[in-house]
Amino acid sequence: MESCCENVKAVRRSKEEKKLLRKQIKASHTLLKHEGISTVSQPTKSLVVANGGLGNGVSREQLQDVLGEVGEVEILVMPPHKPYALVTYRSEVSAQRGHALNGRQLQRGDQIVTLYLSYVNTVDSELWGCVDLPPGLVLVEEFVSPEEEALLLDAIDWTSHDEDVTVQKVLKHRRVKHFGYEFRYDNNNVDKDKPLPGGLPQVCVPVLERCVRDRHTEVMPDQLTVNQYQSGQGIPPHVDTHSAFEDLILSLSLGAKTVMDFRHPEGRSVAVVLPRRSLLVMKGESRYLWTHGITPRKFDVVPACDPKSPAAVTSDLSNHSNLTLSRRGTRTSLTFRKVRRTPCDCGYPSACDSQQPPAPPSPPFLPRSQTDACRLEAEFVHRVYEEIACHFSSTRHSPWPRVCHFLSSLEPGSILADVGCGNGKYLGVNPDVIAVGCDRSSALVQICSERGFQAFVSDALNVPLRSDTCDACISIAVIHHLSTQKRRQAVVEELVRLLRPGGRALIYVWAVEQEYNKQKSKYLKETRQQGPTGDNTAQDLSGTATDAHNTAQDLSGIATDTHNTAQDLSGIATDAHNTAQDLSGIATDTHNTAQDLSGIATDAHNTAQDLSGIATDCTKVHRETESPAKLSVHTNRTAFNSQDLLVPWHLKGGGRGGCNQGRGGGSKNTLDPPTEAQAPAPSPVFHRYYHVFQKGELEELCVRVRGVAIQRSYHDQGNWCVILKKTGDR
Repeated sequence: MESCCENVKAVRRSKEEKKLLRKQIKASHTLLKHEGISTVSQPTKSLVVANGGLGNGVSREQLQDVLGEVGEVEILVMPPHKPYALVTYRSEVSAQRGHALNGRQLQRGDQIVTLYLSYVNTVDSELWGCVDLPPGLVLVEEFVSPEEEALLLDAIDWTSHDEDVTVQKVLKHRRVKHFGYEFRYDNNNVDKDKPLPGGLPQVCVPVLERCVRDRHTEVMPDQLTVNQYQSGQGIPPHVDTHSAFEDLILSLSLGAKTVMDFRHPEGRSVAVVLPRRSLLVMKGESRYLWTHGITPRKFDVVPACDPKSPAAVTSDLSNHSNLTLSRRGTRTSLTFRKVRRTPCDCGYPSACDSQQPPAPPSPPFLPRSQTDACRLEAEFVHRVYEEIACHFSSTRHSPWPRVCHFLSSLEPGSILADVGCGNGKYLGVNPDVIAVGCDRSSALVQICSERGFQAFVSDALNVPLRSDTCDACISIAVIHHLSTQKRRQAVVEELVRLLRPGGRALIYVWAVEQEYNKQKSKYLKETRQQGPTGDNTAQDLSGTATDAHNTAQDLSGIATDTHNTAQDLSGIATDAHNTAQDLSGIATDTHNTAQDLSGIATDAHNTAQDLSGIATDCTKVHRETESPAKLSVHTNRTAFNSQDLLVPWHLKGGGRGGCNQGRGGGSKNTLDPPTEAQAPAPSPVFHRYYHVFQKGELEELCVRVRGVAIQRSYHDQGNWCVILKKTGDR
């Protein structure tokens, strides 16, 4: 290389030629440093083309067209994800003409790539052959005709949201529809006792009958998941949940081709090209043991071979030289499965959830539909309060002063509705009003009855009282248990419905801002040294209703096992990073070297973050975090780091049993601290859902309701509060 530099110094060159030569020399140094490729000064038949690789977004066809302008190309090697290529011409004269292409610019989308060519001695042209597919995996190309493909795609109506027939969801990296049975992303399984009444689309029946006739399956599937992937979208590596479905899985690719990556637990990987209109059959080892996934990117690295040849790619793409880029289109996959009715007894116990000890439940997800919200609140609000009612009531003995002030301001004879009354601690504050309470918890309503108050079981969304009958309503620490904005607003609307014109409502919700105007709420200031009694008092003031022992949280069965899935992104190699960075500095107009490639480089990391649910394929270990996100478990007595969360409650005193409180409420000494000789038994932990409100959010929610005016809003010991007045203009 030094002799090459000395020779060029003797030649008079223009300023632009000198600049180009400097960049060519820099490219040669970079290739030697990072790739071990040595360039030579004397002409040979072979060249290295810096900035002309798949890692730069240059396709094989594009580069071959340029190189072929000056002579016949004998060998063109484009290593995957590398920012360079290697070419051998049939003659040295052609190679010299090719060398003169140094500085040639290629258009890649809206960016320019500049090529820098140098001589090398030889190019290793050995090609790796296609490897065997994973055991049990069969790929059938052209399984459906173009006409059948069009019928199937037309039958998938993405505008329909009829949940009585199908379930449709928009996930982070794709949208899905379920037929036959809904696949649940919160537990990565199906509810086998709740089939969807619509069944499978009739247009799929001829395709499935052909699968039976061709011996791809012996039974007719009863569950279908339809996934639509836009260019740049994918699904993380995963294994379909063994306990959810039987052995066989059929996946039909429509609209566009893609590359699916299969990986054995011991590390062997096979990238399989799924052509348009092909059928993928997974059974046995490929279904139960190998993970499969699709890396989210806009281009795939695929073999540049005859389309008639087998679709399998080598297990190690870094050793495959005959590759090119394939731009992805919109692909729709139809994945057919048979719901399993008995535990799985496959021969792969290490990957089988049926043969593993029961895993702790996963944290729930933020709801995306009315059904999701009802499930979340039933499990993490309603059921919890039924279980903790007596312990909860024992901590609810001190009415909040500003709520008492509101109640005391009511005229004698006023009708008051306490919606979400709990143990009824506000029902007796003003004996001159006619007070009635309701609560979703029958156990808490029973406590109200035992204390001599009028209360009944009711959901805050639908209170069985006449409209325009109440002079005042209160909703204290209730609305923050509703899991969607629509449902929270519906509670406000229900309160307003109950009020007569001119009537007022007081609403309290838990605040994100537990420190406000440079003052910490008692929720943050209270410490464990006060013991259970003082701690419960602080909870009463803050509205959290949590226990002193809740500070450092073992999540008691709430699993945070997002695993380490999708770390091996199979189609993306990071070893090009340093080389690409150095080559990107060769020219300012090529700063884009080995960047985005429409998702081949930078989009890859998104796969590992996408661990929430599996649609074509239900995961056991590799889970996808899509939008919606999993709810986090809050550490008690600390500031909030999210608005939607689970708050732990450590149960004491036996749950629903043992409630015997008079009208005056529970005593502050209800729970005696344990003696030294009496060690406390581990207490069960429950988790309650909360949406904590930001400043201004409660007011914003209220102004959406017609016919009300906000008289006052304020912050009270870690809660946001409003007083509404019904104007009658509804």
